[in-house]
Amino acid sequence: METIIMTASLLAIQTLGGGMALDVYFGTYTDKNKSEGIYRSTLDMENGRLSEPELAVRAANPSFIEIHPNGKFLYAAAEGKTGLVRAYGIEPATRKLKLLNECSSGGSGPCHISIDREGKVLLAANYGSGSIASIPINADGTLSAPASVIQHKGSSINPKRQKEPHAHSINPSPDGRFAFAADLGLDKIMIYKLDSATGKLDANTPESAKVKAGAGPRHLTFHPDGKFAYVISELDETMTVYAYNAKSGALTEIQQISTLPDDFKGVSWCAEVRVHPNGKFLYGSNRGHDSIVIYKIDPEKGTLTLSGFQNAGIKNPRNFNLDPSGRFCIVANQDSGSVCTFRVDPETGALEPAGKPISIGKPVCVRFLLKSIDSAGEMNPRDF
Repeated sequence: METIIMTASLLAIQTLGGGMALDVYFGTYTDKNKSEGIYRSTLDMENGRLSEPELAVRAANPSFIEIHPNGKFLYAAAEGKTGLVRAYGIEPATRKLKLLNECSSGGSGPCHISIDREGKVLLAANYGSGSIASIPINADGTLSAPASVIQHKGSSINPKRQKEPHAHSINPSPDGRFAFAADLGLDKIMIYKLDSATGKLDANTPESAKVKAGAGPRHLTFHPDGKFAYVISELDETMTVYAYNAKSGALTEIQQISTLPDDFKGVSWCAEVRVHPNGKFLYGSNRGHDSIVIYKIDPEKGTLTLSGFQNAGIKNPRNFNLDPSGRFCIVANQDSGSVCTFRVDPETGALEPAGKPISIGKPVCVRFLLKSIDSAGEMNPRDF
């Protein structure tokens, strides 16, 4: 089912022809910098140019953002000691955001949110408290109180970063039956059963998948065919490949590979991981080496072969994203306050600079909303 959806999305975007653009939303940090909240730009699908960013809504530290599958609502993790998730309506004509409501994230320091494929449940990971939450989404886009809040327990071997749990991301499985929480503090991918009807999370068997001690798993993504999962680890700069069992939710490690060149001697931390829509390439961001690493994916085994790096204009790449067609990659540079665009070579996966960088204060998340410039404001968006 996941492969069918991705293929349909690609065809939809490619057959719209000229006059095609994508709305792009950026989550940011607002403390002690020039950012005021969530920003919006448009990506020209012909040349890769981003328009000058406009403020979509004022908000405090809307770091990680996500868009509802129906394209009508946007959600933001309000990162702070009192963790919140805010729901916004997307105005059809202006694409600006209107606050609908907010609710608890189930802990402190929420750093990642995701939405199940049916658009019924929002999942939140709280780095500060090491907890996760599942939050039902109402038909009008508003958020209910959390249906589940689960506190992780334990530690791992890094005395500075792994004394306690730090849930760094949580993602639903392609079919929506499971949720996978990467906990940097535990060196585990916690696995839960997800009930979209009630919005609740329950313990699964197996309850987790391990990564190498001291790795510090951060983000996870699935291959479009649903057979493999990829986890990028912040502390040891590696990418781990897992075979995914859709029946049990089990993840079985089949490869671990570095995200850095063999001759790199500096300090670096990983951040984001993305699979190209065609399933042929995998990308990860390195903060310190300041690059996007590029791998080729074996179509049968799911394993990775290092293909290269792109460093041009990149400084502390906290987050990046590939547009639904796979033509362009947008990189958010947290420290330099810039966003740059790269054209993707469909044969090799290589990234080539496209357009001019735009300036946004501490950008840390990139999300797309589909629209046609020729549609006169008609709402036909979808987040990918």
